Amino acid sequence: QVQLVESGGGLVQAGGSLRLSCAASGRTFSSYTMAWFRQAPGKDREFVAGITRSGGSTSYADSVKGRFTISRDNAKNTVYLQMLSLKPADTAVYYCAADPIGSSWADLRWRNWGQGTQVTVSS
Repeated sequence: QVQLVESGGGLVQAGGSLRLSCAASGRTFSSYTMAWFRQAPGKDREFVAGITRSGGSTSYADSVKGRFTISRDNAKNTVYLQMLSLKPADTAVYYCAADPIGSSWADLRWRNWGQGTQVTVSS
């Protein structure tokens, strides 16, 4: 079990940028595949970006490719989501997840979830 705490959300104008952080507890962070999901009001939670344990492989939703970058620092037990060229459609609560149960990035079955951080992009 790992506890996840997201930070870095806020209000930003369209075209702006934010960097989200997800700090994990415990000494086994480097053994977890990590991902970011988001949920907009009235919509289902959706996959945004994922990163393997070593950081050697990443995956992105088509809607954020070329604008968002996921990275991790295993020495700091933290995963990041750099978001550039933000759009109003990116407005959502962003969640960090660790240790997938399913076999695809988009599968919502992850063993550990954070509480989320709100990102609001104004037009």
